[in-house]
Amino acid sequence: MAHCCRHSRVNALQCTDHPLARADLPALWRRVEGPTWLVAAAVYGGWFLLTWHHHALPWWLVLPLGGWLIGWHGGLQHEVIHGHPTRRPGVNAALAMLPVALWLPYPLYRSRHLSHHATPQLTDPLADTESFYVEPGRWRRLGPGRRALLRVHNTLAGRLLLGPALTILAFWREEGARLLRNEPGCVRIWAAHAVLTAAVLLWVLWVCGIPLWAYVMLYVYPGTALILLRSYTEHRPAAEQARRTVIVEAGPLMRLLFLSNNFHALHHERPGIAWYELPRVYRAERERVLAENGGFLFTGYGDILRRFLWRVKDSPLHPGHAGG
Repeated sequence: MAHCCRHSRVNALQCTDHPLARADLPALWRRVEGPTWLVAAAVYGGWFLLTWHHHALPWWLVLPLGGWLIGWHGGLQHEVIHGHPTRRPGVNAALAMLPVALWLPYPLYRSRHLSHHATPQLTDPLADTESFYVEPGRWRRLGPGRRALLRVHNTLAGRLLLGPALTILAFWREEGARLLRNEPGCVRIWAAHAVLTAAVLLWVLWVCGIPLWAYVMLYVYPGTALILLRSYTEHRPAAEQARRTVIVEAGPLMRLLFLSNNFHALHHERPGIAWYELPRVYRAERERVLAENGGFLFTGYGDILRRFLWRVKDSPLHPGHAGG
């Protein structure tokens, strides 16, 4: 090994016991965003393996594993939207484009999410593309049953159990209206999505022999529910923009699942920070971040569950419009 290291600098850096190798490899690993590539490999490799072995596993094991992989894929897509793991948008988009959750075209998710980050009116349903609140005009048009449903939807149990269906149906209704109006780009986006979804379903239904209902209920629905768990407390109405975004001090497992998006206030402040750097930055700046977001903090997702499993966290009617 020592003889190998004397030949050249290149060979020296290939020797794991060389001091330059020990110093440079971690820096190179971060420079090429190795952690994000590892997550991508785990997401897609895990999805292919789980669907291939679907019939050999009990449903009660497939459900958490399938939900985790779909939710994790959503986190990967979010990371890609913010310019990771490469500086080439086409490469990044290719990494996130496969619609394993079936219902959401990546280009539409990207445009909506970037709009969400750009708005100076977070949570305002008239300005924020990811708001869960309702403006007075729509609220007045809703009957008592729909209003009650939205209140139940603002409990954590309602968000997890009913949220995926309500979210998907609302999204499809809105996008269906855009298609009928023939808005620019809509047909192209949905045509490309149809081709990619067909490829996913060809693998799932024909190659792996998984019934569509089983894939939806054991993979897509729980995975979407996990994404909605992450977003459940992400934002609140507040007088100041900086106080509208949460910090959830989650444990390592949930941080990995959500790719550190639980440090949401810090992510909104500096959305370009890679997911694996966010915990370190948060630890260094915790006091400042919590001072600026008004102490909008949960000690973990268990804390959120204890507080809001059966309790409405706030009104679906946005308070900024409540007098309208």
